[in-house]
Amino acid sequence: MQKPARLNALTGLRCFAAVNVVLFHFSNPATFGVLAPVVNAGYASVSYFILLSGYVLAYNYNERARNGELDFRRFWEARFTRLYPIYLLSLLCSFNMIRAEWNAHSPGWFWAGMVLSPLLLQGWFWQISTFLNTPAWTMSAEAFYYFIFPWLARMKASANMRSHLWKMFGVWMLGLAPGLLYFWLNPDGILHPDRYSSGPWLRALKYTPLPHFPSFLFGVLLADLDRMVGRSSRIRSILGIGGFLTIFFLLWLGSVIPYAIIHDGLLMPLFACVILGLAGNNRLSYVIGCRPLVFIGEGSYCLYLLHFNLWELVHKSHVLEATGLIRFDPWISYVFLIMLALLCLHFIEKPAQKGLRSWLKLWR
Repeated sequence: MQKPARLNALTGLRCFAAVNVVLFHFSNPATFGVLAPVVNAGYASVSYFILLSGYVLAYNYNERARNGELDFRRFWEARFTRLYPIYLLSLLCSFNMIRAEWNAHSPGWFWAGMVLSPLLLQGWFWQISTFLNTPAWTMSAEAFYYFIFPWLARMKASANMRSHLWKMFGVWMLGLAPGLLYFWLNPDGILHPDRYSSGPWLRALKYTPLPHFPSFLFGVLLADLDRMVGRSSRIRSILGIGGFLTIFFLLWLGSVIPYAIIHDGLLMPLFACVILGLAGNNRLSYVIGCRPLVFIGEGSYCLYLLHFNLWELVHKSHVLEATGLIRFDPWISYVFLIMLALLCLHFIEKPAQKGLRSWLKLWR
């Protein structure tokens, strides 16, 4: 079967999304002026990544699955060899966090975190969802989504666009439900939750797989909608630009929109508009799909998964002070993290992926 065309603009946008997560964790949003609302809502980039992963998988595998040509085992092997080497590296880079985790948890939860993290299961328990590496909770979610994806990909396609849009609307409502329930019930008793708030129910909402599953499913359904719209259709440009502007406007509103609602579900249709726009043949996709952005975007997974602990290692080692580069911080650190991510992509992720696939072939 012919491989679907490469969508460079979506890879280019991954560059912005991954960098935004870094800035969200390690910057003062006010530094970025008009873009401050975007940086302050860096969690939205994670929601975008989850939705995008559903779309990309469905874009590449739906037709194969519906024709009965998707080998489940080989699909899971491909996902494992693509993701686990860098995930394992992120755990190895977390050694300096072990003492902090010991002090933050009971012995039972500490050892649960140590056992479940390598198995990609820590994200199912809010107590240890961010154990050792804060961004790694998403890998528990993605591992679950990848496991069930082959069955999702075999879902029967909608008869027409209207019925498909209603199906996507239902998934959107499902995605809004956890945030709306949290807002109405306020189970943690937090007066005005924001990005700095923490509570058992809020942590479960933010860091466990099930509340984010509708975003992934929405992305899977988006791939079928994408096939119903011509690649050169003008509507794609309108949707893409409109999606970007509306997302910015909603983020600019800040606390006017309850944090629990905008954190994930609310933005799903707007992310879909952006993806549809960038998946087309238009000036918008040409600009964001330029080579420099695509080059960095290819390392977005490494940057996302490694940035938190690499930042800690760099700053606790005092190497910046020793070299006199501290006067350029934090900008020098941002550049350093991007460079390390690209090095990991080309010298660790890709060779490890190739080696693992060769090794797994021996066991077939």
